[in-house]
Amino acid sequence: MENVVLVIHLLLALALIAVVLLQRSEGGGLGMGGGGGGAASSRPPLSGLGKLTWGFAAAFIATSLVLTILAAQNASDGSVVDRMGIAPPPGTEAEGDGGVGDLLPPPSADGGGDGTAPSGDAPLTPPRAE
Repeated sequence: MENVVLVIHLLLALALIAVVLLQRSEGGGLGMGGGGGGAASSRPPLSGLGKLTWGFAAAFIATSLVLTILAAQNASDGSVVDRMGIAPPPGTEAEGDGGVGDLLPPPSADGGGDGTAPSGDAPLTPPRAE
């Protein structure tokens, strides 16, 4: 079903491009061109190509919405990597915290549970080589 809608969508895109390129330019793009009528100028009635363009555009938007709905229904909760079957390296995910535990610094020895605050303002110095 999705492939059929996708083929129709691509054919509509090509048809829409062709119909737009076949239309005559009115010279009003970006304020260029004459006419001088301003807001009082009347546009000519919609031609056959204009109606065809609107029809193709509406069908293109409809197929876009259908493809979006089909893709959302077929989407799974897992990621692409999960579907590839590649197992993560051991030790990359901590249990229960979603892998966040490896990102946190280890608890300091001087700021344990004895009520003293860790010395986070002290500068870090490398160990001395003896």
